[in-house]
Amino acid sequence: MTRIPVPVERPGLTRRIAPAVGLFLLAPLVGEYLLGNIPTSEIAGVLFLAPMYGGGAILIREVVRRTGRGWPSILVLGAAYGLLEAGLLDQSLFNPSFIEDHDFQTGASVPALGISGNNALAFVGGHAIWSIGAPIAVVEALVPRRGTTPWLGGPGLAVTCVVFVLGSAALFYGLYEESGFLASTPQRVGTVAVLAVLIGVAFALGRRPRPAVDRRAPNPWLVGVAGTVAAGLFFSRPENWWGVAMGLGLVTVMTVVTIRWSRCDGWGPAHRLALAGGALSAYCWGGFVLLSLMDAASTVNLIGQALLVLGVVALLFTAGRITRNTLRKRGSGHVAGPGDHSSPRSRADRASDSRRV
Repeated sequence: MTRIPVPVERPGLTRRIAPAVGLFLLAPLVGEYLLGNIPTSEIAGVLFLAPMYGGGAILIREVVRRTGRGWPSILVLGAAYGLLEAGLLDQSLFNPSFIEDHDFQTGASVPALGISGNNALAFVGGHAIWSIGAPIAVVEALVPRRGTTPWLGGPGLAVTCVVFVLGSAALFYGLYEESGFLASTPQRVGTVAVLAVLIGVAFALGRRPRPAVDRRAPNPWLVGVAGTVAAGLFFSRPENWWGVAMGLGLVTVMTVVTIRWSRCDGWGPAHRLALAGGALSAYCWGGFVLLSLMDAASTVNLIGQALLVLGVVALLFTAGRITRNTLRKRGSGHVAGPGDHSSPRSRADRASDSRRV
């Protein structure tokens, strides 16, 4: 008896690139506007920032997913992106007058390097978690069938590279024309050297899965609470060396705990979304604080910020529902997409997940 192959319906171009377009816009909205660093009255600026922020997030995700690596690589490359932006593009890491009436090198100053230790941690860690990590996690949760597969083909990836380079160059030259500031040669060379190390570390991670642990993963709500508390403490820490130590401690603890949890049975998309939601919660309230500190808390900006927060909450709620429905289908024996595993899961499955975290 001859089996007739069932044709696979290929989604249209719009559906294929929709996740990438969503990430392209979500990255700058979270990284600058939800943070309150730029008020929503200047929302048109997202089109200027998206090529750098969104393009960077897309490239990081595509490279990681195409090479079979996972979340450790995404976050390390996110840190590299943060250093690239702050050290070489907008140069906020080295420019003491990046914002008027505020010395950018007073918090935990490192005179030998011409930087603030507090800002270095805030820029690098902040971009890794909020500008890159959280947006990727949310958009992947919205498209579970394609959560760990590439979203773009070769032409799309090439276009994204061009857009990222042009957008980054435009931001650099725009700020240089405005301020005339250029970091010293040793600062730029040092930044490139650290970038090379971070990129090397990112590609060295995830080659071999870590051994699985015979223990159930915690409830996603508990993971979300842990992420919320850690993100809130990171955001509100003092701008001195005690704050730097506190921030490094939080990052270290959450890294160790998350790696441990990710090796447990049952760890999956719901837990990753919970961590992303916990991180975003800090920006949801922190944006109002930053607007106030920057004397930008006008009625228009506060209303715009509230609408932005509601939009993020709605996005998280939608992603949560999709994730829950997907897990229910898996539990009933329905395979939702490439790389999915139905229950019960083997130790090999859990080991594979621990590589992705």
